[in-house]
Amino acid sequence: MNTSTLFGAAALALFVTGCTTIEEATPVEAETVVDAAQTDLVEAPALDVTVHDGEFATIQQFVTPGGVSVWLVEEPSIPILSLRMAWQAGRTNDPEGMEGLTNAMVYHMNEGAGDLEAQAFFKRMEELNMSFSCSASNESTFCNSSMLTENAADSFDMIALAFAEPRFDDGPFERYQREQEVSLQTRETNAQYLASRARIEALYPDHPYARNTSAESLAAITQDAMRAQKDLLMVQEGMLVTAVGAISPEELAPLIDKAVAGLPEQSETVEPETVVLAEPAAAPITVELPQPQSLVTFAAPAMTREDPDFYTAVVLNYTFGGGGFESRLMKDLRVEKGLTYGVYTSVSAGDKLQLWSGGGQTKNESAGEFIAAVKANMSKMVEEGMTEQELADAKSYLTGSYPLGFDSNAKIAGNMMGVRLDGLPVDFFDKRNAMVEAVTLDDVNRVAREYLNPENFTFVVVGEPEGLDG
Repeated sequence: MNTSTLFGAAALALFVTGCTTIEEATPVEAETVVDAAQTDLVEAPALDVTVHDGEFATIQQFVTPGGVSVWLVEEPSIPILSLRMAWQAGRTNDPEGMEGLTNAMVYHMNEGAGDLEAQAFFKRMEELNMSFSCSASNESTFCNSSMLTENAADSFDMIALAFAEPRFDDGPFERYQREQEVSLQTRETNAQYLASRARIEALYPDHPYARNTSAESLAAITQDAMRAQKDLLMVQEGMLVTAVGAISPEELAPLIDKAVAGLPEQSETVEPETVVLAEPAAAPITVELPQPQSLVTFAAPAMTREDPDFYTAVVLNYTFGGGGFESRLMKDLRVEKGLTYGVYTSVSAGDKLQLWSGGGQTKNESAGEFIAAVKANMSKMVEEGMTEQELADAKSYLTGSYPLGFDSNAKIAGNMMGVRLDGLPVDFFDKRNAMVEAVTLDDVNRVAREYLNPENFTFVVVGEPEGLDG
């Protein structure tokens, strides 16, 4: 299963996007980091380590003798190692007719390995005060682990066992199938799922991202297929690692190489094409669902992460709908009109799909008024633009809150992995706030005119909405 064993008093936060000031890492005596005599930790030969002494973290970059690329932040003050591992291939590699295979495979990666059945595997992780779990997105596959550095060698042995000899036993497999059968049933009454499915069918129905687990594809999944999918997606070549904790490159490198030694050296995966969105729907798409409220979502094309206007969009989005109670949509639709408890927008700049999207819930009888108010706010932003004060407030929040993403080992490791998967440079964290500060009022108003025109957006309403004809 994907549930990680927690640390008890030393539980770590999960991965989030964002970033926090930490003290610059300094060399630590070996006995402070890991007692080699106790853990059989053997130092590797000298590594070629490149050090980036950044504003938020000192990042050490190196390639292990086995060829794995690593970014490490030494944090000697906390005796915990947070580890992120990723491969740039994910669910879009599921075979036709076996959609959901990758999700099934990652679910089982901590459900027993080698001679350890599921319960024995979890018990051993508990004894070591470690966690290990895997997950997947359309574009990537991930495994995350946290451990006490004093138990690093034994903890990496557990990861090595999971990579080399996952069991895919009958018990966990049957449990997974039962859980998914329930999920397939309940999603048909889940407003968020229904809205997402309707949006996908309207905007990119033929893209691999539109593929979905079905009862038929779930039934087609086998344990042998999961083993083959693991060997396809989790290989040594191209593997990315980020780590934060009280450990040196020389100590970490041999542990990583030992952990991945049982993985195939390479494989051939398929990279999906960039999504080309269909023309926006002229009228709101309605999905009938008996419930007292309607969920309204809306989406339009956005830009790539590399686009010079990306951070302009981030600033604009904060003021329009991403800034909570400080956003225009919240002030108008919640505070002034009382149409909703909450409404939001976000800019998503994925590698293959870029969307400017948002949504909120309202009473069925006010669904038409909700949509009209969202469109009116879009038109007002397009025609009148942001104010100087709104621009200053957005910049202040976006730059001031940024360090909060660096207040734990887990957050730092997760943020570094996000940067790596996005193909951004190691000094990104140092430059990010400057890119926000460089946004001008002319910039945001130009981007608003290009992207926030109501006619760009496809609206989807799930519920029993009223007033949509107006």
